[in-house]
Amino acid sequence: MIIQLSGNVKFKITLDASVWIFDDRKIVFENAFTDKQEEEEPVDELKKAAERFNLEVYQQKIKPPVNKSINKFEREQILTQTYVMPINEFINNAEVGSNVTKVSLTTTNGPEEISLAQLESSYLLFSVEGKPVKEDGPVHLYFADGSNIDNPIKGISKITFI
Repeated sequence: MIIQLSGNVKFKITLDASVWIFDDRKIVFENAFTDKQEEEEPVDELKKAAERFNLEVYQQKIKPPVNKSINKFEREQILTQTYVMPINEFINNAEVGSNVTKVSLTTTNGPEEISLAQLESSYLLFSVEGKPVKEDGPVHLYFADGSNIDNPIKGISKITFI
């Protein structure tokens, strides 16, 4: 269930897709390819600071601090939804070399090459109906424009920046 990012990068990264189900960055598969992007509300920095302060005061009163667990509805959603993870943030963390234009994907069907721009705007399918991708896994790659939605790149185990 791991994917390696290597090649012309400053930091080699190993991704564990099995823990992404708990990651807040995950996106429901159906929502990833819709043109209706929800606009985020403007962030009120003063309100955020007040919430942080209140949380700190509240946590100081509770010994030991209690982590908020997911509620029953969220748990049911996780176990029934299909999810993708945007890969762009992981690429940014690896700090790709400035001369990289292509990426080689090591898959169960042999290597495939795509452009760096395509990879940066892609999603990795890691969960189908709340379960890890077993068939042709650990992840499938979908382009953000949906051009390969019927024929994703499957069985990716390594991403090499060349």
